[in-house]
Amino acid sequence: MVRVRVYTTPTCPWCVKVKEFLSENDTSFEEVDVSRDPNAAREMVERSGQMGVPVTDVDGEIIIGFDVEALKRALNL
Repeated sequence: MVRVRVYTTPTCPWCVKVKEFLSENDTSFEEVDVSRDPNAAREMVERSGQMGVPVTDVDGEIIIGFDVEALKRALNL
């Protein structure tokens, strides 16, 4: 099973889109709210080089933003 982690904030509309996409494609994921977890925020920046959300980690493959094609490729959809 693929491991998916989505770094989000509560006010991010693109984060909602990523989570909806994953749910619609029956993909379980762990949501990490970087606005409440400074360690997770640091981890996200270190892994992605990005300070903005969403950042999705699919088994170590980092996807920035709501990139449907990249998500499909990473999830083999």
